[in-house]
Amino acid sequence: MPNHVCHGATLQCTMGLAPGTLAVLPLNMVNTSNVPAANIMDHIPMVNIMPFGMCKSPANPQVAAATAAAMGVLTPMPCIPMTPSPWVPGSPTVMLANQPALNKSSMLMCNWAGQISVTVEGQMTHAIP
Repeated sequence: MPNHVCHGATLQCTMGLAPGTLAVLPLNMVNTSNVPAANIMDHIPMVNIMPFGMCKSPANPQVAAATAAAMGVLTPMPCIPMTPSPWVPGSPTVMLANQPALNKSSMLMCNWAGQISVTVEGQMTHAIP
């Protein structure tokens, strides 16, 4: 059974060059291991999803422009996550603020072709399905 994800969890994007973090606001009013617990709606860029260093995705307009200016040599640019849709699938049985709770097996898609996953949940004591 995967662990519940909470504030401070470490995330990784397939197109990012560094790990990022998850920031969970205490809006759900539920804590796990004394920190705010996450649900699938904690996906807002620059609020919940922090940058992943540099982005190497050619689908990112900044990377595409820099690569074109460098005569076709892939040129990473600073990451600005674009995550308009919620995490999927979330926990099938645990609800927080009427939304499925976020567990380690959930994934988040970035508009720039990156797939964001949880590498460290932020706590190791509370498991959820």
